[in-house]
Amino acid sequence: MIDMQIWRYLNPFWNRTEAWAPWVTRGFRVLLILACAWMITRFASRAMTKLRHSVIGILGRRGELPNPELERRAATIVMALRKLANSAIWVLAIVMSLQELDYKIEPLLAGLGIAGLALGLGAQTLIKDWLGGVFLLLEDQVRIGDSVTIGGISGSVEEINLRTVVLRGESGAVHIIPNGSIATLTNFSREYSYYIFETILAHRADAAKALEILGQTGAEVAGLERFRPLVRAQLEIMGVDKLGERGAVIRARIKTAPSQQYGIGRELNRLVKERFDAAGIAFPPP
Repeated sequence: MIDMQIWRYLNPFWNRTEAWAPWVTRGFRVLLILACAWMITRFASRAMTKLRHSVIGILGRRGELPNPELERRAATIVMALRKLANSAIWVLAIVMSLQELDYKIEPLLAGLGIAGLALGLGAQTLIKDWLGGVFLLLEDQVRIGDSVTIGGISGSVEEINLRTVVLRGESGAVHIIPNGSIATLTNFSREYSYYIFETILAHRADAAKALEILGQTGAEVAGLERFRPLVRAQLEIMGVDKLGERGAVIRARIKTAPSQQYGIGRELNRLVKERFDAAGIAFPPP
């Protein structure tokens, strides 16, 4: 009974082609616009990827920057441009779809302008974040993959957006930092990195022998096949840095490729511990 009533209500509408045919045509056009927008975003993404490889190849042949530096810089710029292009394409597609559905967008745009002005007066923090993101990209302060410390939070940069920087901490935690709140940024991955070696020897230990072993071990680590391309300079021994209550502090540092200092440093620590134990060089008691 209910089905019959619904059919009686809709039957005159279906029989009037001029009533529903324009909406079918408009719906088809809207679907076509959205499909074209999706295809354009895909094409733009592939084009930017090819452009990134082309720029890296050109600059690499000129020898302007090491390849890892070029990769990070290019990835950072391409990600920002891709998000900006996708946003512009989809906004345009939505506006065109509203026009196809016979919506008057002029009052909507005017209302959005007034609302945007009112919102802008109360959204100074948001605008500050956007401006901070623009300057991060323009000044090349940080790149995707860099090891940084921002406001006491350390991690590897996973994303750089116009509003936020996303860091992945050593524990796997994700830190999202608004760009406008970045007062100090420490980057450990620009052009090269240093691993700082520091340990304490017992007062009775032979410091000269320890420094000699440290130098030999540093040369051994730099000569390892897996580390040879990553070491930029031999171990620099600073000597006995200070004398404390527990013992003598010795320091050294080794120059490495960006973000490669930790793996090299762990191997250096392991070998130095073995060599010191074999030579009878004592560490202070805990």
